[in-house]
Amino acid sequence: MNDKFKIICVACPKGCELDIERDGEKILVSNQGCKRGVEYAISEIKDPRRMVATTVRIVGGRHPLLPVYTAEPFPKGRIQELLHELRKITVKAPIKAGKVVFENSLGTGIAILASRDM
Repeated sequence: MNDKFKIICVACPKGCELDIERDGEKILVSNQGCKRGVEYAISEIKDPRRMVATTVRIVGGRHPLLPVYTAEPFPKGRIQELLHELRKITVKAPIKAGKVVFENSLGTGIAILASRDM
């Protein structure tokens, strides 16, 4: 089966429209403006990932919610599952920006970090 489609590359500010042709495991990328376009397209097809920023409850803080983010891009297909787990978390103030709030989230090895001091 041969699939053809286009994606916008976000690996650099150019925003090239990449032409992707996929035949089984073989992925052909064309119309890239730089070498990062090919790497971006292949990773976006094989294992799409996104940075996640959200909040968790905090007790004793200035606000009821603490902003948090993933330490590295998280598997796109599991983001809803991650958000569901983060809704169950409550941390206690004081907390420093960059402190790990949730280690090894969903067994991925990706930590969830505090975005600010509170």
